[in-house]
Amino acid sequence: MSAEERQRTIVATARREGAVDVGRLAVDLGVAKETVRRDLRVLESHGLLRRTHGGAYPVESAGFETTLAFRTTMHVPEKRRIAQAAAGMLGDAETVFIDEGFTPQLIAEALPRDRPLTVVTASLPVASSLAAGDGEFTVLLLGGRVRGGTLATVEHWTSKMLAGFVIDLAFVGANGISREHGLTTPDPAVGEVKAQAVRASRRRVFAGLHSKFGAVSFCRFAEVGDFEAIVTSTALPGHEAHRYALRGPQVIRV
Repeated sequence: MSAEERQRTIVATARREGAVDVGRLAVDLGVAKETVRRDLRVLESHGLLRRTHGGAYPVESAGFETTLAFRTTMHVPEKRRIAQAAAGMLGDAETVFIDEGFTPQLIAEALPRDRPLTVVTASLPVASSLAAGDGEFTVLLLGGRVRGGTLATVEHWTSKMLAGFVIDLAFVGANGISREHGLTTPDPAVGEVKAQAVRASRRRVFAGLHSKFGAVSFCRFAEVGDFEAIVTSTALPGHEAHRYALRGPQVIRV
């Protein structure tokens, strides 16, 4: 197997399984661990993988994006903690935008049920969960084309409807967040909906795993400084959190 074939196999495995381990890859590919580490360095330099201690995980891009079903199986305890902390920032908001994705879905589930709240969302799972619940919610589902992988609406119908609102607080997710490139996502149609949500809201909170930080996807839709707060896991190093805080938002690690 050539280096190129080996690297294609590594990327395919990472995308299928969500992560790869150096030791396991070395056994499966029949090469030394150092060869695998060298392959991972090459793949990271090409923006296809992010290395971790002992392995790597795939970077979402214009050509690859994980499905909502897959996201519900990964790092669930961390995502629940992040969602609970993000929901705790509701304050006196009466109107809320909740983004597509699994962590925003968990934020929706964590919202207090004892007060009236109008929720605007492009996410079918979020709308279904809140509309069927026992809270005092008014749920507005944005119309548009439904993306099969994420079960969220996009295109001009979605953005046009969203542009007609002034929203107190937006809970926004992203595929990547970096100090240099801001918040990014692979799909231009998704990026436009997120950008419109940022424009339509008075306050904005980003919620996402530490693995999102430093990752850069295809479409930029907001800057770090557009956000009041960033909520993530304690796996984001303190010094790195401080660098993001210098751009404006409060950084909360849970």
